[in-house]
Amino acid sequence: MADHLRWGILGASNFARQQMAPAIHAARGGALSAIATSAPEKAAPFAEFAPGLRVFDDYDALLADPEIDAVYIPLPNSMHVAWSEKAAEAGKHVLCEKPIAMEASGIDRLIETRDRTGKLIAEAWMIAHHPQFAKARELIQDGALGKIVRIDSTHSFFNDDLDNIRNRPETGGGALGDIGIYAFGSIRLITGQEPEELLAVETDWVNGIDASTHIMARFPEFLYTGRVSMRAAPWQEIVVHGERAVLRLPVPFNVQVFGQASLELHRPGGHVESWRWPAENHYVLQVEAFNRAVSEQADWPLPLEFSRGTQAWIDRILAASRG
Repeated sequence: MADHLRWGILGASNFARQQMAPAIHAARGGALSAIATSAPEKAAPFAEFAPGLRVFDDYDALLADPEIDAVYIPLPNSMHVAWSEKAAEAGKHVLCEKPIAMEASGIDRLIETRDRTGKLIAEAWMIAHHPQFAKARELIQDGALGKIVRIDSTHSFFNDDLDNIRNRPETGGGALGDIGIYAFGSIRLITGQEPEELLAVETDWVNGIDASTHIMARFPEFLYTGRVSMRAAPWQEIVVHGERAVLRLPVPFNVQVFGQASLELHRPGGHVESWRWPAENHYVLQVEAFNRAVSEQADWPLPLEFSRGTQAWIDRILAASRG
């Protein structure tokens, strides 16, 4: 391997072009070297910010290139497990877009592949690398809020284009598959607790996909309510209500798109303490953490076992919503 991680991308999705490819190019410890796409003209915008980018018209050809150390996979959800496995088998480290699998058993396959090949396979869940979540964990776990009574989270956007992959069941569409990891997985991340009981679930099914899902659940020490929707005005928020204070994350997920990252700690008497992160790019932070994990054997903070825990919870919600 070179003195930096040489990255390839499987597919020229809009999200890869707008967010992850620039992040790979900007991140310390790595370089964007190649992209594979069946429509070579789609590679042109990538080459504009990554001069010398090599373009393959076949995913397998990129995986066979010995000058690629790691791949980022932004393919449709239903293709994530198979191509993550193929990439690791080809000797590449893998950062795969969320959800890395459509059910927990798929992550079991990836854990086996990771352990057998010795290659890092990780889910691209950028929020866990943002300092606002580190601060939220610190405040909660240090007792700044006192005993947690209730947590509420929401994540929504509006997309009723039935030709869009997010609205097609065959490509793994649906609100839970697309954004459930944010609204529900983030609670596991900041509290370190696991859900115990699913108390209620209400899902709106549209053309075979869950367009909206609302849940109520019991964690060991608090009650949780959450919702995800692809048929509501864009909104996102996490509120953690403790006995002594309330913590609020007004832009927990789409930082720099939905708004500026900040954390508010509301204490009795109208006292509010706040923190802001106007410039942090969680996509860049994610890639830099990945580069360190491979090149420097640094700890990767989100092993597949954590991803499996969130997916198992989403599987349970889906099963309940289908009756």
